[in-house]
Amino acid sequence: MLKNRITALFGIEYPIVQGGMIWCSGWKLASAVSNAGGLGLIGAGSMHPEVLEMHIRKCKAATDKPFGVNVPLLFPDVSLMFEMIVREGVKIVFTSGGNPAKWTSLLKQNNLTVVHVVASTRSALKCEAAGVDAIVAEGFEAGGHNGKEETTTMALIPAVRGATPLPLIAAGGIACGRQMLAALALGAEGVQIGSRFAAAQESSAHPAFKQKIVETGEGDTMLTLKKIMSVRLIRNVFFDQVRQLEERGATTEEFQALLGKARAKAGMFEGDLEEGELEIGQAASIIDAVKPAARIIGEIVDEFESVFREMNRSIGR
Repeated sequence: MLKNRITALFGIEYPIVQGGMIWCSGWKLASAVSNAGGLGLIGAGSMHPEVLEMHIRKCKAATDKPFGVNVPLLFPDVSLMFEMIVREGVKIVFTSGGNPAKWTSLLKQNNLTVVHVVASTRSALKCEAAGVDAIVAEGFEAGGHNGKEETTTMALIPAVRGATPLPLIAAGGIACGRQMLAALALGAEGVQIGSRFAAAQESSAHPAFKQKIVETGEGDTMLTLKKIMSVRLIRNVFFDQVRQLEERGATTEEFQALLGKARAKAGMFEGDLEEGELEIGQAASIIDAVKPAARIIGEIVDEFESVFREMNRSIGR
């Protein structure tokens, strides 16, 4: 299997990173992915510091392989989270949202490997200047919070690859081995996969949400809430309410009132499929079943290797 700067940087077998998704990426999923040879991430975005601490400790008990934590920089309690991450001996941190320059030097001083998620070449260059170890370039196809530029993964990855020499991880619309091979052909050295792992057996998402992911087809998700923070959602009652506000030019305050404080939790963690916020990527349309994380990684790797061999044969190599 492919060995490159990403596998070396994280000390993993396969250049596959599990996305640190809110309400989906707890210690069970992160440890299962790491045990299967990828890099598991605990998603801190839906956790208070004491809850994150518990997940880190349980993850350390469940795997002796590398794992990391994803921390959205725009969320509250960031400084407390980083203090606790350092104290608990976590070695890898993925950050998203906000300015990477604000925290990267502090994290590096504590000997952490730092990766930042971007949606544009301009942001990638800021990451390089901030001193991160690697970049995740996430295209428009991704689930959850997304770049307003709406740049697709196909266009974003070669642009970022041409702008910076840093190790590059592709994200957005990637859920199978064929897509992983395509991402590497575009210039990435690894992939970050969210939606397919959100539907994994070990995901902390509600079973009803996992089944909804399996049932989601082409065109069933759309980027919305651009006035606050762009997010890709499955169409449901809540989605229709958001679109109605958008169509009449509602204020930011009106959007915030509709969101309330727990729409994402209600949808993804508690299983309210109509009134909840259901964040998922376009790759949901090719997810056909809820499976263990180890089987997901095995299928991705097997398909990657099979298609790679097939392509070599087809060009006479």
